[in-house]
Amino acid sequence: MTDMQKAIEGIKQLQKIDRPYIIGIDGLSGAGKTTIAERMKEKLTKEEYKLIVIHIDDLIVERAKRYNTGYPEWYEYYTLQWDVQFIKENLFGAVHQNQNHLNLNFYETEKDQCNLKRMELSQCTLILIEGIFLQRKEWSTFFDYMIYLDCPKETRYERVLQRDAYIGDMNERISKYERRYWIAEDYYFEKENPLQTADIIIKS
Repeated sequence: MTDMQKAIEGIKQLQKIDRPYIIGIDGLSGAGKTTIAERMKEKLTKEEYKLIVIHIDDLIVERAKRYNTGYPEWYEYYTLQWDVQFIKENLFGAVHQNQNHLNLNFYETEKDQCNLKRMELSQCTLILIEGIFLQRKEWSTFFDYMIYLDCPKETRYERVLQRDAYIGDMNERISKYERRYWIAEDYYFEKENPLQTADIIIKS
């Protein structure tokens, strides 16, 4: 049985509740979270779960709220990239209150604006949330099952540096990751210890 199959079995063994299960796929940049989320969606759908997938990176705020704020770049990324309290209330809180829909702000890159989108939950049995920093203290207690993707740092670094050509040339990419992303990831790893608090670890 593969690690992903073990994770699916763990989800299937969850105690029955009167709201959708909230499943997290956590991991640092380049760990393969989106890929695993799509694979799990396919397999869980075959198990007759009615599910939606939410990518936490779709819920970021406008650039003016997360860049050039006067704070260090790593702090902007960890603390300001998302409206943590809004997501806590309108995603996690709404599900735990067994509301029949979600109202979430989805970021549109081309227009640099957030648009409120209604997501119906009346038929939903499982919400699969993938993204970084999911086990931050404001959100961690809301998850029914947490998966952590553990990927070697060298592999992750190579993936993101090859992937994120929009940042600029390779030197610009490395510089931005060193200033903004990798420091924030180290902070998260030391502060929240996500490997220890996850229900299952998948090597990726």
